[in-house]
Amino acid sequence: MPHAIVLKCTDDSASPVLNLWREASRFESSPSMQALDYPPHLTFAVYEDIALSSLVAAAQKAFANLPPLSVEFSGIGHFPNEMLVLWARPADDRILRRIHRAIHDEIDPALCHEHSRPDRWQPHCTIAMKISASAAEQALTWAAAKEARFTLSFDAVDCLSFPPIEILGEVKLLP
Repeated sequence: MPHAIVLKCTDDSASPVLNLWREASRFESSPSMQALDYPPHLTFAVYEDIALSSLVAAAQKAFANLPPLSVEFSGIGHFPNEMLVLWARPADDRILRRIHRAIHDEIDPALCHEHSRPDRWQPHCTIAMKISASAAEQALTWAAAKEARFTLSFDAVDCLSFPPIEILGEVKLLP
C-alpha cells in the first residue's frame, strides 16, 4: 500500500477547489476527488514501501517551524495519463519546491514514485483524476476557459497510506 506526505487545506479557503471538483466531475463517470473523502491537498512524495518513522521524521523536519502556507493558484493544467488529470497550478511554487527538496534530503529520492522525484515533480492541487479519453477534449476546453485564480491556506501535513486514505501521522503548521 503506497504512503505519501501531503499538505492539506482544512479551512474555508478550500471552497474554490471544492467548487472546481464539482464542476470538473461532470467529465468523469463518477466524481474522483469527492470519492477520496479528503480535503484539497498538495502531494509532496509517494513511496511504495517505507518505514512510517522515516516518513513522519521527514515531514516533521521539512515543515518544522512553518506557519500555514498561503498558496495562490493561477490556472488549470493537465497530465495526459491513461485517464486525463486536471489540476490547479500554483502561481509561485518556490516555497513548495524548497519543502519538496527538504523531504528528499531526508529520504533518498530513488525510493520515491518516479512522478514525485525532484526532476519530475510538478506542484499541483488535483481537480479531477479520472477523465476518460472520450471526455478529454471537452474537459480541456472547459479548463482553458475557466478562471481559476484563488488562494488556499494549507494548515496541516499528513503522512498517510492509500487507497483508501488512512492518516498515519499529522504535523500541524502553527501560526
